[in-house]
Amino acid sequence: MASISPEDIGGDVNLSKIPVEEVFKTLKCDRKGLSSTEGENRLRTFGPNKLEEKKENNLLKFLGFMWNPLSWVMEMAAIMAIALANGGGRAPDWQDFVGIVSLLFINSTISYIEEANAGNAAAALMAGLAPKTKLLRDGRWEEQDASILVPGDIISIKLGDIIPADARLLEGDPLKIDQSALTGESLPVNKHPGQEVFSGSTVKQGEIEAVVIATGVRTFFGKAAHLVDSTNNVGHFQQVLTAIGNFCIISIAAGMLVEVIVMYPIQHRAYRDGIDNLLVLLIGGIPIAMPTVLSVTMAIGSHRLSQQGAITKRMTAIEEMAGMDMLCSDKTGTLTLNKLTVDKSLIEVYSKGVDRDMVLLYAARASRVENQDAIDTCIVNMLADPKEARAGIQEVHFLPFNPVEKRTAITYIDGNGDWHRVSKGAPEQIIELCNMGAEAEKKVHALIDGYADRGLRSLGVSYQQVPEKSKESAGDPWQFIGLLPLFDPPRHDSAGPSAARSTWAST
Repeated sequence: MASISPEDIGGDVNLSKIPVEEVFKTLKCDRKGLSSTEGENRLRTFGPNKLEEKKENNLLKFLGFMWNPLSWVMEMAAIMAIALANGGGRAPDWQDFVGIVSLLFINSTISYIEEANAGNAAAALMAGLAPKTKLLRDGRWEEQDASILVPGDIISIKLGDIIPADARLLEGDPLKIDQSALTGESLPVNKHPGQEVFSGSTVKQGEIEAVVIATGVRTFFGKAAHLVDSTNNVGHFQQVLTAIGNFCIISIAAGMLVEVIVMYPIQHRAYRDGIDNLLVLLIGGIPIAMPTVLSVTMAIGSHRLSQQGAITKRMTAIEEMAGMDMLCSDKTGTLTLNKLTVDKSLIEVYSKGVDRDMVLLYAARASRVENQDAIDTCIVNMLADPKEARAGIQEVHFLPFNPVEKRTAITYIDGNGDWHRVSKGAPEQIIELCNMGAEAEKKVHALIDGYADRGLRSLGVSYQQVPEKSKESAGDPWQFIGLLPLFDPPRHDSAGPSAARSTWAST
């Protein structure tokens, strides 16, 4: 497979408009994906798939801790001590000058070191949380960091995924994509095979494969980020500090003005004595250690948060979070481990001639055997051999999970040439699909409530025959064949948030 360069896909070539087959020719790749060697070569050519990070000059960052209203007052005092405190036969006030400058450097050094340590801890944590993607390399699907993607890679995107790079969709069902972060559109848009999807948008419905056409700063998102650059948001904490500094400056300036009027025109004091008094007022009127104490306190808080898995990009956000009234959190993978298991002994069978093993097999057939989500992985792995999920059948069509229908379905042909369809998903959707009677539905809901009381999720499984032998046909009436209990164990550290929630709810 030949290598390419940015010049080969630039100029007059618009990879978002030309036919998909032309995209493969231009990118010198095919539907089998790139080899690892070619991927590494292209990564060196195109660079990692991430936005360029601004490298802050360490010296300017250090000096930045001396650029705030409180430091300005100290710097003014230092200038007065060396430039104005010179008269009356006495030398400049070197002691005060050295003392003030030393305090400035001590404050800046402590703040710089503590913030650097907090930043290093956050960077190390973020490295472990790098975005992942499913890509096809060397003919095998594997999960890798999204940063290694290059033009020509084949990726798999499905419900809930954040699209890692600009890509063209290949064959499959249409997707619903949320592009609000990029375009401001409030509703998801439909994307059909052959169309372009943008990095940073979110898949709201569907599952499909795509070929990457742009990465990093060459993506639509990357170009927009380059134009917008970064904004300098001023948080509540910084506003409070600025207000305190401004108050100190105004009050000290007013006090010094009054003292100058009283000392020189009224009391006729010597020039040097007056300057010494002004220095005392100037230095005594500012909370010299406050910036350092605040920086150290927040840095310690940031470091402790990083030890618990929290990323703090801006230390002043700690104070803002402390004033938060409500935190909304997803349960799966946050309060739980997102490692689902099926308790086979609790599987409930509702159809004659079907046992628990058969219910589990039907559920596995309605699951992906490649590019699986957590539920599919759990169910397929419950089989003695995961290959049983497709053994002896020919897959005709697979309906991936979407938040509207809340179920997956497979249409397949068995060894006798007969067509069948199996669906698994939210019990309410499967019940509605099967048009169950009121009494039967009541029994199913009672069992679901029993599972819920034990901390178990429920998954319904249904089956139908397709005598018309067409994937578009409605088929025979659906049969509700079973209910699977899913257990997602809680995280070891979720007891604290759960207890806090219970305490809050009872107040």
